[in-house]
Amino acid sequence: MKRPLTVLLGLSAVAAAAYFTFSHWAIRHENLTFYDEARKRPIAVDLAVRRDAEMKAEAGLSTLPVAIVSHGNTVKNSEYSFLANVLAARGYLVASIQHDLPTDAPLMTNQGSLYVGRLKVYERGEKNIFFAIHELKKLVPGADYDHLTLVGHSNGGDISMFFAQQHPELVRRVVTLDNLRVPFVTSGAAKILSFRSEDPHFKTDPGVLPDSKIAKQAGIEIVDTGAQHNELSDRGPESVKSRIQATLDQFLAEPANSKVSPIDLKQLHNDPRAMGP
Repeated sequence: MKRPLTVLLGLSAVAAAAYFTFSHWAIRHENLTFYDEARKRPIAVDLAVRRDAEMKAEAGLSTLPVAIVSHGNTVKNSEYSFLANVLAARGYLVASIQHDLPTDAPLMTNQGSLYVGRLKVYERGEKNIFFAIHELKKLVPGADYDHLTLVGHSNGGDISMFFAQQHPELVRRVVTLDNLRVPFVTSGAAKILSFRSEDPHFKTDPGVLPDSKIAKQAGIEIVDTGAQHNELSDRGPESVKSRIQATLDQFLAEPANSKVSPIDLKQLHNDPRAMGP
């Protein structure tokens, strides 16, 4: 019984990889840099949006759901295209925010302190998200900034979970990849999907992950990837990324979470104009 299931999961991952590779060409990517004058801080944002969904929103025919992607420590915001493409293919406006600057102090661990002394880092990320949203509203007014999907890897996952704790009314769902410090939101206000690594060098702090009973009650899905911590980004092998893509796409497809459908690849193939220039 286990072998057919393994084969099925493998085929699903291959199909997902082909799907998102092809649909990438229907997605518009743009690099922006905003400047927060109050904090004297530039904030780089990589945008990804499906061309046809963007045109419908501009015409007032629909509203784009919004996803915010937050990177891990020492990883760039541009290194999560494998996630951004899944979200954009489902019609999201995806904003991958660069939270860290070369002038920022190194990320430190201070055992015994709240969030091992990283509260200010999470608060800075919170401010970055709000400022990016403030600027994006001017550029893309036809998007829903009041029901966010937050996606984050490692430190970015902790920023995402912290934001969801502080502003539950603004968050519809949270997707983390091996966040280690901030405890999961268990109120059930946001649906949560978390991919976990098997990496002896990156240990999840006690109390971060809920037990199985609480997770089930709160609608939290926890997926063991078997991958290394740093493989949960564009740096990881295709086998890992394609499995994550397939699971994320299924998570987003649940009727309670999303009314947005993926692009019709047959129609796109028959009408190349749909892909844009």
